[in-house]
Amino acid sequence: MKNTFRNGARALLALLAAGALGVPIRGAAQVEGPGLQPGEHRLALQHGGLTREYLVQVPPQYRAGTAWPLVLSFHGGGGNMEIQANDRYYGLVSHAREAGYVIVFPNGFSRLRSGKLATWNAGLCCGQARERNVDDVGFVRAVVADVRRRLDIDPRRIYAQGMSNGGMLSYRLACEMADTFAAIAAVAGTDGSPACSPSRPVPVLHIHARDDDRVLFNGGSGSASATHADFVSVPETVAKWSRLNGCLAQPRRVLEVPGAWCETRAPCREGSEVQLCVTETGGHAWPGGRKVLGGQAGSDAIAANDVIWRFFSRHPRPAPAR
Repeated sequence: MKNTFRNGARALLALLAAGALGVPIRGAAQVEGPGLQPGEHRLALQHGGLTREYLVQVPPQYRAGTAWPLVLSFHGGGGNMEIQANDRYYGLVSHAREAGYVIVFPNGFSRLRSGKLATWNAGLCCGQARERNVDDVGFVRAVVADVRRRLDIDPRRIYAQGMSNGGMLSYRLACEMADTFAAIAAVAGTDGSPACSPSRPVPVLHIHARDDDRVLFNGGSGSASATHADFVSVPETVAKWSRLNGCLAQPRRVLEVPGAWCETRAPCREGSEVQLCVTETGGHAWPGGRKVLGGQAGSDAIAANDVIWRFFSRHPRPAPAR
């Protein structure tokens, strides 16, 4: 069954890469800033009195005049944008090129000139970003605006995903930037947002290993945690977003393979959804990828990149009511 699942995922990616995701823009407006060509770009902007950096990967299929999906991918606590963009660990750049979407890797707050050992202010966690109350939500708004000035981006298909502390930030963005993000996905990072009143239901995908030794599945801080924060549990996070999205149906199993399963709560208000995918092993890692510390492989029962992209692809932001 696992091979069937992966073969289907590859077929879907081939379809998307063939142009299924590019939407022609009628009378497309000129991009305001210097347009970006396919490839990697390192950019910076000023926000909150700080110089903040981010990487942009433009897929080889990109052409101006077509609206492209945009994914913002947030690194874990103590990481940086180069780590998140490193295919050795996550394979995200290769996936974006194959599927055909623009992917952006912002850098969290760091006291170092190199930008390393960076964290995100996700509410409950983490590090100096939280201690200094860094305006990461405002920074993300500025990044999205800057990218949209440089590239033709579909405003209904802007998504956030992240690993650990980056997943926690994705939840905060769902709370505070529901006007921007069509859906979010969090890997190994639960929702510790200080307050949450999204302006609309936001589809949420959560991926977590039962044996995570940093952000424990049932809540609290694991033995390998650097922050020792009292993390919210996976069941609490899923229940919270099921309430926020008005999901009345009982969970329904949509995938079961050796070592992993996924269940969904849908339909929810305005076509939203809450989906949970659990791997039995893999620890604090990106399924289908490798741990940054030590290089050990995460669970290979599912490939997080494929699961996330399928989820995003079926959840564009609803068109405004006329």
